[in-house]
Amino acid sequence: MMDLIKTRRSIRMYKDDDVDDSTLLELIEAATWAPSGSNVQPWYFVVVKDKKVLHQINSFSPGMFGGPPAVIAMCTDRQKAYDKAGPLGRDELATMDICMASQNLMLLATEKGLGTCPIRSFSRTAISKILNLPDHIHPDLLISVGYPAKPAQAPKRKPVSEVTYFDTWGVVR
Repeated sequence: MMDLIKTRRSIRMYKDDDVDDSTLLELIEAATWAPSGSNVQPWYFVVVKDKKVLHQINSFSPGMFGGPPAVIAMCTDRQKAYDKAGPLGRDELATMDICMASQNLMLLATEKGLGTCPIRSFSRTAISKILNLPDHIHPDLLISVGYPAKPAQAPKRKPVSEVTYFDTWGVVR
């Protein structure tokens, strides 16, 4: 598992090869097995493969690069989260839930030889209109999915010893 975690990269250049629907549905299944605060499971997923729709999304997503053959819009039902867990559910737990679902999806994609890139630089209003989302469904993250055009190198990471304290801030072992 640690090798898989260390291998996952944000891919910004994709081959033109199609990603089949069954593979994309597997990725979404992995997302649905993420933990969820109060088990709300506020997530919904919109898979986009249509070139015209991808072009529209790209127009409002300055963070989307490399012509991915698919994008998965990671969305949450904020009303459902509010109804079950109040303001905490709507404002924080739904965001946490979609983040964990996204990580599951991206790790499985890596295991399958796919590349992904989480994208948050987009207009929520425009994406909502393009995808015809109901008012209570919020697009929280876009994840581009495809076969990497070239291998990506891992950026340097800080050593664990530089970012870890025990019991209270500043205590190292």
